[in-house]
Amino acid sequence: MQDYRAIPVIIPSLEPDERLPRLLAEMREAGIENIVLVDDGSGPDYAPVFERAQREFGCTVLRHAVNLGKGRALKTAFNHCLNTWPNAPGAITADSDGQHSAADILRFMEELAAHPDSLLLGCRNFDDAGVPFNSRWGNKITCFMFKALCGVSVSDTQTGLRGIPTAFMARLMNVPGERFEFESNMLIETRDRLPIRELSIQTIYDSKENHSSHFHPLRDSARIYAIFGRFLFASMSASVLDLALFSLFLLLLSPLFAGRTQAVFFCTALARLLSASYNYYINHRVVFHSQADHRRAAMRYVLLATVQMLASAGLVSLATSLLCPPGGWEILIKAVVDIVLFFVSFQIQREFVYKKKA
Repeated sequence: MQDYRAIPVIIPSLEPDERLPRLLAEMREAGIENIVLVDDGSGPDYAPVFERAQREFGCTVLRHAVNLGKGRALKTAFNHCLNTWPNAPGAITADSDGQHSAADILRFMEELAAHPDSLLLGCRNFDDAGVPFNSRWGNKITCFMFKALCGVSVSDTQTGLRGIPTAFMARLMNVPGERFEFESNMLIETRDRLPIRELSIQTIYDSKENHSSHFHPLRDSARIYAIFGRFLFASMSASVLDLALFSLFLLLLSPLFAGRTQAVFFCTALARLLSASYNYYINHRVVFHSQADHRRAAMRYVLLATVQMLASAGLVSLATSLLCPPGGWEILIKAVVDIVLFFVSFQIQREFVYKKKA
């Protein structure tokens, strides 16, 4: 078995200060052998820092001519590691600004060797007094949104200390994101593919100013909100399609029926069948990027749609009878009930309808 100290450690770096050589020295002293340093367009003024990293600490330095972002720096390093150490269980990523200790990095290397099929995350204590406000509240927001919208439960979404298995590293090469949003996208990509193991790590912050502008919760987590946005679009467009098809079928097919009631019933059913098929396909392929079997997912979708329809009718009838007199607030009550059911439906579709069978 390969010595876990030979697992490559990736450190993306932009305009590093004295903390980088200090970390590299600690890593070498800990016996870490393969350090891949990415100069993400730092410029000629920082060339001596990277030259020293090669000469004194034996690092492999990969260079970007201009700043391309942390996501692109990680992908550049992933490509190098996959080509240079194809039989390694994976790679460790760490930040260059002193947030991660050599002891924690070494522990992650050992854990990755023992668990090569899991994504490892280093989790900090965000209740610590030294954690900057931006990092604390940004992490709370994204943790909540990850759980609510993506079904991915983690306690530290911003951590740069990660252990990434080889097969997953190859997959990440094609995952969107060139800057800090790539780290959020990486977590989303784990869903239904591999487990996440969280390990407590030391919380190190030298300067609040240094960390105040790196992570932007709304911008860098845009893909999380995009999932719900696509679901909203799919539902609304399906409703518009349903109404348009109903109007078209009623116009074209009414002469074929003896009465207006039969025509309305048939056109409603046909329009709903087609619009529901469209909604199912969009949710399966575009919203949730599901890998679930179509037959299984379609049966569950039909079951959910039926239950949702009955729940809407039952709850609106019950609330109307209890809360308002006839001719009162029926439309408002229906709107509130359907909005609640809309959010519930999102959760059920994500966790039940389109989730791949383990």
